[in-house]
Formats: sequence, C-alpha cells, structure tokens
Amino acid sequence: MAEDGREVGETGETGETGETGEQPGGWVEQRDVADVAVLKALADPLRLGILDALRRADGGPLTAKELAAALGEPQTKLYRHIKQLEKAELILVAGTRLVSGIVESRYSLAQRSIRLASEVFSEDSPARDEAYGAMLAAMDRVRDEFRARVAAGRLDFSRPRDGSDSSPAMFADVPLRLTPERLRRLRDQLGDIFDELTREGSSEAEDAVEVTVFALLYGLQPGTES
Repeated sequence: MAEDGREVGETGETGETGETGEQPGGWVEQRDVADVAVLKALADPLRLGILDALRRADGGPLTAKELAAALGEPQTKLYRHIKQLEKAELILVAGTRLVSGIVESRYSLAQRSIRLASEVFSEDSPARDEAYGAMLAAMDRVRDEFRARVAAGRLDFSRPRDGSDSSPAMFADVPLRLTPERLRRLRDQLGDIFDELTREGSSEAEDAVEVTVFALLYGLQPGTES
C-alpha cells in the first residue's frame, strides 16, 4: 500500500441527483504504498472495512450513510475515518448532491488494488513500523469479519451435499523449513494467483459466491524469540 506521488484529479459537484463518472480523476489500477501517512491510514481495521465495502460495491460510489449500513457502524463514527482515507488519496469524492439542503458526498476507491512496496521493509526504512501496523490491521479485520460470519451462520467448512470430495473453503497453517530458493518460488506462485484474481475481478455470474482470500507467508531470520 504505497504512495506514488500522483495528484488526485478534481471532482465535480453536481445538482440534486447528478453524479460524476464511475472512475474520477486520480484512479489507478494498482497502488504500491511506501508513504508513512498512507500506511498510517491503512493501519486501522475500520478504515480497511470502508475500503472493503467500496470494493464489494465494485468500487462504489457510496455515501457515508450507505457505508455505515454496510459496516453496521454509526454514520457519525465513520466521518473521521473517511476524511483520513480521502486525505491519503485512497478514496475519492466521485460526486456530490444536495439532499434537504445538505451536500452529500459519494465516495469511490482510488485504486483497484493496494500493495505494500518492498522498500518499506528494509532495515533503514522510516516506514517499516507503519507497514507492519497496516498488516496487523488487515489481520484484525479478517479475524473480526470471520468471527461475525461464523456467528451469523454464513460459513460452512463441511463436506458439500453434492457429493464432491471437499468443501470449497480451506484453512491451512503449515510451518516448514524451506530453502531460500524454494521460499522465493512459493512466494512467486502465491503472487501469481493473486495477480490472476486481480486481473479477473469479480464474477457477474448468478451463482457467484462472495469469497475472501487472505495469505500470509514469511521466513524467519536467525535469532531467538522474545
């Protein structure tokens, strides 16, 4: 998730019902983030939830009221987080309209995908702590979402009733010792899968299933655990 020095294009202000285009100025395909301020904006599960809600809505645009409904949060709780994401140029104002004398903004994603730039993890990087903070926030977000969906009865890891061999869902925790070459190859294989999924985007098929894919792969440097 890195800032690439681009400038956000101007957003249009519209009338009572009009809106600007689906991809306002400043939208990019992929953002590689290295900027400390952007990393700090990403280091919060609720802000990640806002980005996720816009992503699930095919990039938006959504109002603060619609985001609050999607996240099950009070609308007033979101305003500060929305402004921080807008300031970090992770979301854009896609358009405005006048509702009962109040200007209502609609927000969209500023990018299709976000990745942490590799340089943020170097030993001399001033953004390394913030990068790990963003990763931990993502883990917290996935954990909280998983717990909520288990409680709602929306997850099923059992054998399918159609007679197939296994559930389409999976969970794996596999500690191994690998050679550096095999570790790099595994990382490239996983990266290829995510690149393919990003290129494909969401399916429009009637039987399409909402899916969460979360991967964490790391090798440990020699040392002792604290």
